Amino acid sequence: GFSKGAPFCEWCYPTPFIQENMAERGGFSKGAGDKGARGRGRGGRGGRRARGRRDDEDKWVPCTKLGRLVQQGKIKSLEEIYLFSMPVKEYQIVEHFLGSSLKDEVMKIMPVQKQTTAGQRTRFKAFVVVGDSNGHIGLGVKCSKEVATAIRGAIILAKMSLVPVRRGYWGNKIGKVHTVPTKVTGKCGSVSIRLIPAPRGSGIVAARTPKKVLQLAGIEDCFTCSRGSTKTLGNFVKATFDALSKTYGFLTPELWRETKYVAAPFQEHTDFLAKPAAGERRKAEYAY
Repeated sequence: GFSKGAPFCEWCYPTPFIQENMAERGGFSKGAGDKGARGRGRGGRGGRRARGRRDDEDKWVPCTKLGRLVQQGKIKSLEEIYLFSMPVKEYQIVEHFLGSSLKDEVMKIMPVQKQTTAGQRTRFKAFVVVGDSNGHIGLGVKCSKEVATAIRGAIILAKMSLVPVRRGYWGNKIGKVHTVPTKVTGKCGSVSIRLIPAPRGSGIVAARTPKKVLQLAGIEDCFTCSRGSTKTLGNFVKATFDALSKTYGFLTPELWRETKYVAAPFQEHTDFLAKPAAGERRKAEYAY
């Protein structure tokens, strides 16, 4: 900006309007504008603008067709999404259905290093498990320079990787489902874990890592058998998640009923999806 006592000729001297604007922005020396005073206070226009931006960020604007259908209430539950194997690309979809019932657990935070010419570059890797203790479980792994950012990213990835967990009975079908329906095995690296149905009241007989995952999935009774390097906690968590995600892949007699095919949501709501989304409509208005 211009300094306070700078000489100006009659052609290049700033007009009163320019002087006023520059003083507002702190363009002159320190005392000329009110920049210093505004910096110490709550802020002028900047504060209002930031508040408005935060409100915009809080409001979810769907980017995918599935997100639009969920926001408008065309899809009623997560099970409809799983039935047609539709990929979930927005974590707000899961939050919309499960919301406050979701709980997250940070399983491990480990530093990882990369060798560069200047030395080592250290980052932090977070393993987070998300579940509602009622038949849904998700696992997220995220690496970042800061621990808080890694955890936040892992929670979002865990929500997007949420899978349904099938539960069943040991013996007679009395009361609510309480254990895994069949013996299932999951594997990651050298770690393999086998989940075995257990009688009611047995509890979860497992190490601390899979026990927490099974609790978040909503399984009350289960025997486990694991082998390999289970001290590698990341692989142990992934193996448990792999085993739980296989529970719906096992075909049992109660699933032999004839399937009644219905139209997929994208096909059923074609007319709604053909209309421009809210964001696209706003862009078109600005274009005119």
